[in-house]
Amino acid sequence: MAHPDETRRAVRAAFVFDQLGLEVAALKHEVPIATARRWKAEAKKAGDDWDKARGAQMIAGGGIEDVVRQTLAVVVQQVQATVESIQAAPDMDPATKVQMLASLADAYHKLMAVSKRLMPETDKLAIAMDVLKRFGEFIAKKKPALAGEFVEQLEGFGDEIARAYG
Repeated sequence: MAHPDETRRAVRAAFVFDQLGLEVAALKHEVPIATARRWKAEAKKAGDDWDKARGAQMIAGGGIEDVVRQTLAVVVQQVQATVESIQAAPDMDPATKVQMLASLADAYHKLMAVSKRLMPETDKLAIAMDVLKRFGEFIAKKKPALAGEFVEQLEGFGDEIARAYG
């Protein structure tokens, strides 16, 4: 079935500007994934590299932190789309399911390692917030009478932590 140029442009826009994965962009616009891949390859041969346009769009949005955040968002979307695909395919070979999930886990692990190097402040904020949460749980167990005062003070201190690391 031939798709109108408008659909091709919509898939490209979803990929480049909305930062959706190609598979998700194709599904969003009801286009077979193979068709979207073909369109992308044909566009590249014609001088329209969707990947370069996507990268430029990410960078144009602002700084490396925005790029990393957007990349993390794309990965989360891809993970969700893949899990949904696995769930929607009950007769998929179990080995294929495991391979898909292992690939996702590997990609996620690598991305998180890069994220920590590129955005150490964000990583520090996550650690600081985790420490505060754990300390709150500790207070609740060991000194429950102090828990109310601790929570009250923690709300203001949380803002200080966010300013320092966020």
